[in-house]
Amino acid sequence: MTDVTGAPADVLHTLFHADQGGHEQVVLCQDRASGLKAVIALHSTALGPALGGTRFYPYATEAEAVADALNLARGMSYKNAMAGLDHGGGKAVIIGDPERIKTEELLLAYGRFVASLGGRYVTACDVGTYVADMDVVARECRWTTGRSPENGGAGDSSVLTAYGVYQGMRASAQHLWGDPTLRGRKVGIAGVGKVGHHLVEHLRAEGAEVVITDVREDAVGRILAAHPEGVTAVADTATLIRVEGLDIYAPCALGGALNDDTVPALTAKVVCGAANNQLAHPGVEKDLADRGILYAPDYVVNAGGVIQVADELHGFDFERCKAKAAGIYDTTLAIFARAKEDGIPPAAAADRIAEQRMHDAAAARRAR
Repeated sequence: MTDVTGAPADVLHTLFHADQGGHEQVVLCQDRASGLKAVIALHSTALGPALGGTRFYPYATEAEAVADALNLARGMSYKNAMAGLDHGGGKAVIIGDPERIKTEELLLAYGRFVASLGGRYVTACDVGTYVADMDVVARECRWTTGRSPENGGAGDSSVLTAYGVYQGMRASAQHLWGDPTLRGRKVGIAGVGKVGHHLVEHLRAEGAEVVITDVREDAVGRILAAHPEGVTAVADTATLIRVEGLDIYAPCALGGALNDDTVPALTAKVVCGAANNQLAHPGVEKDLADRGILYAPDYVVNAGGVIQVADELHGFDFERCKAKAAGIYDTTLAIFARAKEDGIPPAAAADRIAEQRMHDAAAARRAR
């Protein structure tokens, strides 16, 4: 079934129903001259201007792109709320293979669309976009973060994203095993790209054993060359999640990593990774809990990057950002404590805390 635009009706259902999204605004962008097709989704501005990255990806259909933008934007609302930022949640996706169609003209056209929102949406990097791309976008849009230091930005946000995930792992270890150290633990990382390779560095520095996989052989090769000891590779994610003796599984690629097929096969006792939207559908968090697997909510532990790009808007200070990202350790522990107190999975506990902050902010705005 489709709506009058030809889009699947369930896309609009997700947009207009608060129990699944409650998005404030979705903008469809097209620039025929450059070939740009993009979707900008604003889920909430209760806490402030929506903040979230731009994903550049070859979606199979336009409907798939819209659905991804909606899901990612909603996740950013919760992420920014739990990170203590005065920002709502938004996300943009550019449809197409960045290796084939990404041009300066296209990025400038995209920047004009973001600028047309007048500051309701602040963009940054995501899968398929990089610091150099944000420098181009910023030429048309002042509401752009994740720029290079040479252009007034903070540079690569994956450094603090990985640091935050590492803090989430430490909190998970503290909660489950009574000690935050990861020395001697076996950690499996699916995806060793922009974030994953920094995470390997943190884990090896502490003495953890690391098992990696990635669809790109060159990414795996770089990690193995840098760490001839303490790091091994397996063929694919299906093999990784079944590795015997795995303590922590870290999904660090695309979303949906935790689903009806993977959860029953997991050998790890903890899931804590950088990927967004790891839970493929509602109910997976309960499946993890029923198996005794501790889940550190993705949007909580991967917030280091958004902490960095938000700080860039006020004059970037790395040490200030790193100190705030270190707070992910305490936030994660607080979520585990709330989950135990309420008798619910950690993902549900994080949602409750984030929703309360957004609700309180919206109520305060209405009262003014």
